[in-house]
Amino acid sequence: METKTKKSAMDFKIKGNWETQAKELKKKYPQLGEADLKLEKGKEMELVSRLAKTLNKKTEDIMNIIKKGQIE
Repeated sequence: METKTKKSAMDFKIKGNWETQAKELKKKYPQLGEADLKLEKGKEMELVSRLAKTLNKKTEDIMNIIKKGQIE
């Protein structure tokens, strides 16, 4: 049985301009480095996992932070 969190994680996509969003995240969380913010196409969850580890937050929290900053 698949949980809601797993399903939303599988469906998670970053929309808008990631470079702009990454700059905003870097301002808010200065401990993030370029490697933490590197996004490869189709590997959004790898990015989320890196950010979660660096910021010591849950992956769901990171997805919500990113979603709040997304420009449609």
